[in-house]
Amino acid sequence: MGKYGDYQASTHMIGITGATGALGRRVAERLAQRGASQRLIVRDLNRAPDLPGASAAMAAYEDIDAFERAARGVDTLLLIPAPASDDRVERHLGAVDAALAAGVGRIVYVSFLSAGPASVCAAARDHFYTEARIRASGVRHTFLRPGLYLDLLPSWVDSAGLIRGPAGQGRLAWVSREDAAEAAVAVLTGGTGHDGRTYDLTGPEAVGLGETARRLSALTGRTIAYAPESVPTAGGRLRVGESWAGGGACAAIAAGELDVVSPSVPELIGRRAQSIEGYLRTRPSALHHAPV
Repeated sequence: MGKYGDYQASTHMIGITGATGALGRRVAERLAQRGASQRLIVRDLNRAPDLPGASAAMAAYEDIDAFERAARGVDTLLLIPAPASDDRVERHLGAVDAALAAGVGRIVYVSFLSAGPASVCAAARDHFYTEARIRASGVRHTFLRPGLYLDLLPSWVDSAGLIRGPAGQGRLAWVSREDAAEAAVAVLTGGTGHDGRTYDLTGPEAVGLGETARRLSALTGRTIAYAPESVPTAGGRLRVGESWAGGGACAAIAAGELDVVSPSVPELIGRRAQSIEGYLRTRPSALHHAPV
């Protein structure tokens, strides 16, 4: 289903939003390697990747007219979410409506694990309402719902070697952006078999932040520990300007919303999802800021 060898380059145009970002660039690079025709929809043309078979168009989600122009001629659109903001849902809905007005026939939307109207994480609620608009439009669609990215895990460790936050004893299955990008490529090039599907993208096992810290320590030889906090304590640190990664994510972890292990990654990309150990083997200096 959607494996790399199944796709043949054609005149089918794939639109990639967020192509200057961590996920979008990975997807665009992989599509270019496969000879795909791409339209990179970016906010800054100077930062657009220079890839074979790709053209670039400038548009922000909130500029509906520009987004419609940028999406003309696109058959399948990969819609990567905008950064968190108070108006993120409105920006997403504007981009969806502009894509439909431009004649886009299929939208692949990068959502979030356990997206729902009552999710404790605001981002997950944003994604649910975006999914609902896409679904109600009748356009062909697929939803990709990654969990938390392995690539961001080093930023959860502060200079004291602590992972701090109100995640309780909840668990999550960290997923690499590389795996998410490869899964997106499989769906974008895999044809109608993915229509109407929702794929949870996770790592191979769910672990708590305490176990995450123990593994990081064992793998790097550095002193890393999990320091669970109450919501008021974590919020207090935020108010005084201390760094704290993933406030909403910690709430989702504590609520069990990210305690999901899905087979979608191996099914889509044809290999096992990357583990914490596998990720750190290729990035031995990722936690250089933590104390020895």
